[in-house]
Amino acid sequence: MSRSPSTGATGSTPAKAAATSTRERIIDEALRLFAERGYAATSVAEIEAASGLSPGAGGLYRHFKSKYEVLSAAINEHAARTRGQVAGSLAELSAMETSKDLEERLSHLCRAGLAKVREESELTRIFFRDLSQFPELVAVVRQGLLQPMFDAIVTWFHAQPEYRSADVDWQGISAVLGGAVVQYRLFQETVGETPGHTEKDQFVAAWVRLAVGLLPSPAAVHS
Repeated sequence: MSRSPSTGATGSTPAKAAATSTRERIIDEALRLFAERGYAATSVAEIEAASGLSPGAGGLYRHFKSKYEVLSAAINEHAARTRGQVAGSLAELSAMETSKDLEERLSHLCRAGLAKVREESELTRIFFRDLSQFPELVAVVRQGLLQPMFDAIVTWFHAQPEYRSADVDWQGISAVLGGAVVQYRLFQETVGETPGHTEKDQFVAAWVRLAVGLLPSPAAVHS
């Protein structure tokens, strides 16, 4: 049975849906412009024009108090989304434990990290160019976007049966392995090519070999 457009199950109206859509467009287009031109060089009128609003007419201010509030909302929403994505990825990886061998699971973990860093490429450019003037937003990126990825690596390794006998500093390992994933994409974003001209599949294979190398040797296990 179809519902009246004005009386959906959540009580939403076409006007409310349109407002949400406009707000999302403003955030998406603002991030794109900030990444391309820089925060200071992007005007509110340019964001409005890119979002399908009349430039200079004040449409942005129906959703945000200022250009800074657009940037803050974007970063906080990306952080909230990251927490959900990390939880979902860990659940998916946990389901693989009994059906995939260790190297395949490691490869999946590495590729998920690379995909996440690439997804945040616009935010990465903004972070390095503009966020030093907004330490409160740097804290959001650190706590909401970066730290959850490193914590997820620790959680994942702790959950793998193969690593239960490995006496290693998992926080340190997550810094090395997670840092390699982040650096691979950051190098690509800032320099325009991959580190050492290493293709993604090469990087993943090397990353997996390093992670497998953390396993205790048979001699250590039986000593």
